[in-house]
Amino acid sequence: MKKISIVISAYNEEGNIKKLYDELQKELLKVKDVQFEILFVNDGSKDRTYLEIQKLIDKDSNVKMVNLKRNFGHEIAMTAGMDYAKGDAVIFMDADLQHPPLYIPQMVKAWQEGYEIVLTKRIGNVATSKFYKFCAKMFYYVLNMLSETKIGESMPDFRLIDRKYVDFLKNFNEQDRLFRGLLSWIMPNDKVKIIDFVAPERFSGTTKYNFIKSLKLAIDSITQFSVRPLHLATYLGFAGAACSILLGLYVIFEHFIQHNPTPGYATIVSVVGFVGAVQLITLGIIGEYIGKIHIEVKKRPLYLADIIEQQPKGGKRDK
Repeated sequence: MKKISIVISAYNEEGNIKKLYDELQKELLKVKDVQFEILFVNDGSKDRTYLEIQKLIDKDSNVKMVNLKRNFGHEIAMTAGMDYAKGDAVIFMDADLQHPPLYIPQMVKAWQEGYEIVLTKRIGNVATSKFYKFCAKMFYYVLNMLSETKIGESMPDFRLIDRKYVDFLKNFNEQDRLFRGLLSWIMPNDKVKIIDFVAPERFSGTTKYNFIKSLKLAIDSITQFSVRPLHLATYLGFAGAACSILLGLYVIFEHFIQHNPTPGYATIVSVVGFVGAVQLITLGIIGEYIGKIHIEVKKRPLYLADIIEQQPKGGKRDK
């Protein structure tokens, strides 16, 4: 019998764990001839998330937990879950109930029909404003304009991946990683199924993605899959030099031909300000790439975690 692992990333989601488990059980009963393991990844939660998952482990041997020693971030949490998952395919989802378990039977059916990667596309979100949707659209527009690897719009981390591609993804050693980009990079177009869904409101708690985290995600998304920003920095440098030359020629023309000299102070301030801005932008872009090199060459472990599962009486829980 085939086995599917459901990897669920959770950070401060104590109010959603029980509800999510109940909904999963209801949907998994609809799937025949497949065994499931539910693998929660507790990403260093500071609330009672650990205890809520532990309650499920005590009553269901198919529930396990990868307990990260601190908050390593969403991408690393998914990596940890992927490392410990034993299924022939792995379903990734978040614990906030905005990835509805309702669609899991469809994902499994598509996999059974031969699709090795099953993605989802969010066609609506009842909890987001029009301004947020506009910002998201602009984010993907800029991202795909600058990135050499195109990343689909509104395609969250709610997906099924066959074991073949799970094992391939485990070979990537980046400290900073973006699964959406990695999947786009390896995407076999004839083996991909996309399922549309509408994201409901959160059952409990608040979103963990603030503006700073969203901005970091945007920068990581661009710099991990493209060197176009470096080319852009070069173009800005040439543009700055060209503008400075043209301004100098104009000043010479105005002084010797029109006999109407431009005040030197204004000219100097304009040139220095423009060139300085170009230099700062260029250095900032270069700094982003150098910073990533600095992190990657250290080759530090991605995370530290325990695997916690139901044990016979008298046995230890932590492995």
